[in-house]
Amino acid sequence: MIALTGGAGFIGSCMLKKLNDNGIYDIVVVDHLGSGDKWKNLTGKRFRDFVHKDVFRERILEGWYMDSMEAIFHFGACSDTTEKDADYLIDNNFSYSRELAEYALKYKTRFIYASSAATYGDGSMGYDDSRFYDLYPLNCYGLSKQIFDLWVLDNGYDKYFTGIKFFNVFGPNEYHKGKMASMVYKSFLQIRETGRVKLFRSNADAYPDGGQQRDFIYVKDAVDAVWNMYKDNGIAGIYNLGTGVARTWNDLANAVFAAMNIEPKIDYIDMPQSLAGQYQNYTKADIAKLKASGASVDFQSLEDSVRDYVGNYLTKQRQYL
Repeated sequence: MIALTGGAGFIGSCMLKKLNDNGIYDIVVVDHLGSGDKWKNLTGKRFRDFVHKDVFRERILEGWYMDSMEAIFHFGACSDTTEKDADYLIDNNFSYSRELAEYALKYKTRFIYASSAATYGDGSMGYDDSRFYDLYPLNCYGLSKQIFDLWVLDNGYDKYFTGIKFFNVFGPNEYHKGKMASMVYKSFLQIRETGRVKLFRSNADAYPDGGQQRDFIYVKDAVDAVWNMYKDNGIAGIYNLGTGVARTWNDLANAVFAAMNIEPKIDYIDMPQSLAGQYQNYTKADIAKLKASGASVDFQSLEDSVRDYVGNYLTKQRQYL
């Protein structure tokens, strides 16, 4: 049996589809659905049980599933980079993760968990996944992920666990994320409604308006890489998961316009002050360690990924992976 936390979320539900595609159905999906549309990510998927995240946390502390749990994919977290409740973030993203990790250690269960590129802060120290102790996250979300990575490292658990520092993931099943959805999805909605896209003006002289750069990775490529990590029991440690290529917001918007066969029209707006102090102007994953592990995939280009996302999902009645 496999436990998949965040299994109704964006990356988690796509991972659920990947497991199903490989004939794996003995899965406990763990999540909190609330009153939104996240439940739609579970349609068309097969799994053994659905457990609310709070109930699952209680069961883990009580030692449930100990004779049958083969692996835990821990993708559940609060991923809102603007969340101000630090106590909530630390409990949800660090303490809960530690409880699952300790369970995995006790019962010799494979543990694969989501970290984040937000741990790198402004990127001034680079994006090398062999350095961890001199990083300064720009928000509490990034800190909550960072301190769990450090807990893993300080205890030597990186010899057993697999941590994944996801960069800017986009693709099907992200629709419930609201303000935290990708700019690919937001651009599609803006173009459909107004024929134009709004991007932030640059807040740094080194970058022109819309010229800020990110490592954008299609969710299909991301879960393929995670699947490769899962198949190889010998892969442990903390890895960047991005394409290793930085592209601009202008590139992204133009790719969406092209996929929709609409002439590009971009407007630049001021960045909110609430974001200015925690904005990453540049990210690019160093994926040398990932490639050396054998778990990497042939990443699709931004243009090809956006074309698939728009053409095969966003413009279709059935939008879910």
